[in-house]
Amino acid sequence: MNSLSISAIIPPVKQKRKDTPISNNQRTKINGEIRYSEVRVIGTNGEQLGIMSSREAQILATEQGVDLVEISANANPPVVKIIDWGKYQYQKMKEEAKNRKKAREKQSELKQMKIGLKISDNDLHIKIRKIKGFLADGDRVKIMIVFRGREMAHKDLGDQLMQRVLAEFTEDAIVEGKPQFAGRNLSVGIRKK
Repeated sequence: MNSLSISAIIPPVKQKRKDTPISNNQRTKINGEIRYSEVRVIGTNGEQLGIMSSREAQILATEQGVDLVEISANANPPVVKIIDWGKYQYQKMKEEAKNRKKAREKQSELKQMKIGLKISDNDLHIKIRKIKGFLADGDRVKIMIVFRGREMAHKDLGDQLMQRVLAEFTEDAIVEGKPQFAGRNLSVGIRKK
């Protein structure tokens, strides 16, 4: 019998790495979690209370019946604020929602308006009014003349309708290129001046 060691038969087990996950979203420290030798303290009304130990700041916060919240850990010394924790979270949530709303408003959307070749004058005026509303909101608009069935034989009528629509926007908008056919649609993009 061949004398082989067990290590030759069974491959060695790899050690698990003990990496700490990198996270940009660090949890905010409150009350007893704040342990620095010195902190810059901001009062409940936003006034500077000076630099003191984190223990003294914690005592000051408990005397006022509120929490000690870390505002900026990267500052030298770290900045903490005496504030109600629930109120602080609510303000932070509202601020983030406001920032998301502003970011969404900055992006202009691409709206589409489909117009049939046999549209009546009244319906066309309603669609033009809607397009003007989109432009006023800062959105780009793609105007599409839709050809159905045998209407493809009358592309010249589609060109006339498109020119009639674009004539309404000579003062309000910039036409992005020339109207182009794509399948059964004649389309062009416009945006606010």
